[in-house]
Amino acid sequence: MAENPAGDIDKFISLSTRELMNKALDVKLTERGDRVSLCSIINAKSGRCSEDCAFCSQSSHYRTDAPVYPLKDKDDVVSAARKARDIGAGHFSIVTSGRSLSGEDLKRVADMISAIKDRAAVRVCASLGILGKGELTFLKEAGLVRYHHNLESSSRHFPKVVSSHSFAQRTAVVKAAREVGLEICSGGIIGLGEDETERLSLARSLAELEVDSVPLNILIPFPGTPLADISPLSVCDALRAIALFRLILPGVPIRLAAGRESVLADFLSTAFMAGADGMMIGGYLTRRGRPVFQDLKFINDIRKLWKS
Repeated sequence: MAENPAGDIDKFISLSTRELMNKALDVKLTERGDRVSLCSIINAKSGRCSEDCAFCSQSSHYRTDAPVYPLKDKDDVVSAARKARDIGAGHFSIVTSGRSLSGEDLKRVADMISAIKDRAAVRVCASLGILGKGELTFLKEAGLVRYHHNLESSSRHFPKVVSSHSFAQRTAVVKAAREVGLEICSGGIIGLGEDETERLSLARSLAELEVDSVPLNILIPFPGTPLADISPLSVCDALRAIALFRLILPGVPIRLAAGRESVLADFLSTAFMAGADGMMIGGYLTRRGRPVFQDLKFINDIRKLWKS
């Protein structure tokens, strides 16, 4: 086991990006070998969200071109889960817009989870907003394995991008899901105007919560949102962030999600040499991803590169 360098992480900020990446790759290969973690999601309920997250095209506070529709039918969700399994995803997540899911919609999602477990044979995750222990237990009993709830940004930077709920509420949901026995998928978005110390703070918060998977998004500035005109994150800053997350979370999958195509572009393989070892494939909430065959070929190639 490699020594966890989290206690000495501040000294790494002064390192060059190349030095930082080298350290992160060594930790990745020592702690996780050549494993690559793949997941896929379905946007099961879209738009009209009451929350004011400045990065989100589904917020009802902003005028965007994001699709708006109610909860999808069970058969459509199960079919999507089967497709996710067939393309190699180890986890499939049901994602709904809104502050939380309750009432009949929560029961319908529980039914979807049970059906996926029985008919699709893929590990089921869900991202349904701010839920309590009772609701999370209900979903776990239906077959839910992992709950996804991003912290989004550091505790200090969070109020600059969200005012309709707090960072503490976010962490409370993660803790509640853990307490009822669910695995935790939680990460955030880089490129929200935060600096490197705030990215470190987010990574430390995730380490303290002992999350099982970290999806790392890079902001896509959606027209109509308050962050539409923010300067894009540089490739160098993105690579440094990935490396630092790996050093703070040595044994946890670091999963690249939204923004990897637009920001990293030709540097995607470089990100996997900086400590990343997972991807969301098959598209995101309101944007398509790369064709699946390209991602699967990339994974085979990057494994060969790791072993060379």
